[in-house]
This record gives sequence, C-alpha cells and structure tokens, in this order.
Amino acid sequence: MKPPYELTSSILKLITSISEKIGEVNANLLNRPSPKLRKQNRIKTIHSSLKIEGNTLTEEQITALLENKKVIGPKKDILEVLNAIKIYENLEDYNPTNEKSFLKAHKNLMEGLIENSGKYRNQSVGIVKGSKVEHLAPPFGNVPHLMKQLFEYLKKSDEIELIKSCVFHYEMEFIHPFLDGNGRMGRLWQTLILMEKYPIFEFLPFETLISNDQEKYYKALAESDKSGKSTKFIEYMLTVIDISISQLLDFNNRTLNEKDRLEYYVSLNKAEFTRKDYMNIFKDISSATASRDLKKGAKLGLFEKIGEKNKTIYLIK
Repeated sequence: MKPPYELTSSILKLITSISEKIGEVNANLLNRPSPKLRKQNRIKTIHSSLKIEGNTLTEEQITALLENKKVIGPKKDILEVLNAIKIYENLEDYNPTNEKSFLKAHKNLMEGLIENSGKYRNQSVGIVKGSKVEHLAPPFGNVPHLMKQLFEYLKKSDEIELIKSCVFHYEMEFIHPFLDGNGRMGRLWQTLILMEKYPIFEFLPFETLISNDQEKYYKALAESDKSGKSTKFIEYMLTVIDISISQLLDFNNRTLNEKDRLEYYVSLNKAEFTRKDYMNIFKDISSATASRDLKKGAKLGLFEKIGEKNKTIYLIK
C-alpha cells in the first residue's frame, strides 16, 4: 500500500532546485569532500542528530571521542555518541531497503541504552508535550506489519529517492516502531536512502538545520499527522536538504588558505590536471595565486609538474 501524500507545486520546485544543485556539486567534484571536510561534517551530523534527542556533548567533545580521547560527561551521552560514531563510520554496512539491516542499525545505535535494542516495541506509546498527547502511535501488535509494508514501498515504488526518503522518514516516525531511538533512526535511514542514489549525502549534515530550529521539524510532523498524509513533512525536509546543499556549494566562496586548497584538490583524485582545472574548483583565486599553490604542491611532492607555460600539466602522485 502506497503511503498517502501529494506532489504539490512547492515539492516539484524543491526537487528541481535540489537536482540542479546536485548537478553542480558533481560538476565541481564536491561530491568527494576532503578528508578534513568529511570529518567536520560527520561530527556535525552526530552532534546535531543527538542534540535533537537531548544529548549535551559539544562538537569538541565528540571530536575528542572520534579521536579516542577521554571525555568527561554523562555516561549515557558518551555512549550515545560512541554508538553513533560506529554507525556513521560504517554506513556502507547497512542496506536501506532491508528490514533486517534496519533492525541491526537500531541495535548498534541503541546498544547499552535500552533493553530491547534492535527489536520492535511490545507496548503502546504516545508522545506527550506538556499535558497534551501530541501523537498516539499505532498499537504495538501492528508495528511488524506496518514496517513490512513501509519497506515494500521503499523497494517497489518507482517514486524518486528524494520523495521516498522523506516518506519513509515521516511514516517511520508515525509508526514509532521502537521504545526509543525513533528520531535518530528516521534521520539516519533518510541519509542511507539518499546515499544510495547520491553519494554526497554521506557527508551532508542536514541534521544541523533541523537541530537549529527543532520546532519546525516537530510542527511538520504534527501537521502531517493532522492531515493524514506526509505532504507537509516532505515539503519541510526537501527545504532542509535544499538549504544544506546550498551551504555545501558555498564551500567555493569560503576563504581557504593554500594548504586547505591543496589538500582538498588532491583528495579529488584527478589523475592529471592543469592550472585551469585547479581554478575551475577555486573560482575566487587569481591565476598568480593558483600558480603559487601549484608550485608549492609540486615542492611538497603532492604532484609532479610536466611541461612549461601553457603546456604544463600536473600528475597526482
């Protein structure tokens, strides 16, 4: 059964905008960020996704844990981060269309935090805000069947991934299949669904935007609950994704030093290139600056210079 939603003009505009930006990302080779940028974005993703759930650790503390350093903080918060680090460093181990893989991810994400990690809930749950029940989840006996249907939609629907990822995220939150960890699982699984089609989503921390304005996230979920379809949530999530990709594209407009530029360019793994290729990535630098960068890169042994003047090419070592 196809989950209910409508394709509004707003959704279609956002899909067009995101698709154009992904094309630009690929054209500028930004789909393979430098190791430094990957690490920074992974830290932001883990920090933001857990902050939404009340985790108190800072980005600095998460960086320290990522580097196997000791951190002082609440035991539960530290364990949440350590579990998330394992998940996000091994995303390729999970299959977004496989329900067993979904349960395995929950087990790894919530290990040591709840008793039945990796298992669907066996009791009724409701989400309470203040004195009001915000959302009453379906009876626990219905959860296995509802999740099976949702994975069938994911596997068999010919809808585009941008839509399917949002629908899955919303429907999973509505079903609320676990006693705890539903929010972080919804955001993780949306990332995995998108990654399969667009690898850049492995390093796109859209959770940061959700974390910065959580009320909008919960409002979109509540509006979709009220209408009985995920349309409002799809519009919300596509807006978040669109802004996140815009921020990634702003990478070229940031002030980078010579070391940053060289490190980033080498990480693109282009076998050979010219000064013009280099300047196509760093559009705001002059030809003189590009020449200085490339001279320094050759001196450091990052690549080899062959030829002179207009016929110069560089070979990555």
